[in-house]
Amino acid sequence: MVFFTALSSGMVLGLQGVYTLQKFGADGMLGSGVALTLIMELGPILTALMVAGRAGSAMCAEIGIMRISEQIDALECMAIDPFRYLITPKFLATIISVPLLTAMFDVVGIYGGYLTGVKLMGVSSGSFFNGMMNSVTNHDIQLGLIKSFVFAFLLVWISTGRGYFVLQIRGAGFGAESVSKVTTQAVVLSSISVLIFDYLLTAVLL
Repeated sequence: MVFFTALSSGMVLGLQGVYTLQKFGADGMLGSGVALTLIMELGPILTALMVAGRAGSAMCAEIGIMRISEQIDALECMAIDPFRYLITPKFLATIISVPLLTAMFDVVGIYGGYLTGVKLMGVSSGSFFNGMMNSVTNHDIQLGLIKSFVFAFLLVWISTGRGYFVLQIRGAGFGAESVSKVTTQAVVLSSISVLIFDYLLTAVLL
């Protein structure tokens, strides 16, 4: 999902970039525009949204089912900490995987922009890469990585929390209905949180 989303986003950015920049005679800045857009914004955001929909929902549903079926209560009876046994591995895996997926998204997206901008629309390959190298700084890359770490923390915190406390959430219902409702809530809240914190982090760190 991340790969094809990145490729599609990069290719669309390449087409739109050429169309817009040619009006100002600045199509040589295509590489700069594509790279900065992907690294600072689209890469972290779209990766987090994909992970929230794919993995966040699965984490919430898994823990929610374990809660309503009293498997978590059984762990506590065996003196096994459910947070350490169930949530900590998911937390660590998400914190590690989301930044890596974001980096992959950036690379694939830039390649997609290169395909459409250079190979399809005829922009100079040298100007594409030269503009990208001259415009992208370490600060831009660090901003994208910081966003990916924050988004990873948000989505794993919301997803596991909704599942773990499924019986304490008002209006969630009972049994399978409650799990389905909190899973939907987890994806929606994760997505909204990603968008809100994207603005806040950009305003603070840019």
